[in-house]
Amino acid sequence: MTTKQTRRTLPVLAVAGLTATLLLTGCSIQDRVCGSGSYPVKAVGNSTGGDCVADGQEPPEGWVRYPAGQVPEYVGDEWDRYWDTVVVDKDGRVVPN
Repeated sequence: MTTKQTRRTLPVLAVAGLTATLLLTGCSIQDRVCGSGSYPVKAVGNSTGGDCVADGQEPPEGWVRYPAGQVPEYVGDEWDRYWDTVVVDKDGRVVPN
């Protein structure tokens, strides 16, 4: 190979290698709401509060679990956006505006 061909080929190989690595490792571009070993909880009394609690533990006072089937998994997903618009009471019920 000549020097010009090498200069053109190396970036292409680098991009191909990075793409293959991302595809083969199952790397997700989306950020999870909570890391492994924890689940998301919603703050009582405001629309924006959220936190993560270790699996097997109950939410602390002032926090509630999300209803089954409505748990946000990724930042910006359907349920993450929805729960940022509502307020819940201590029993996890949506408080009317």
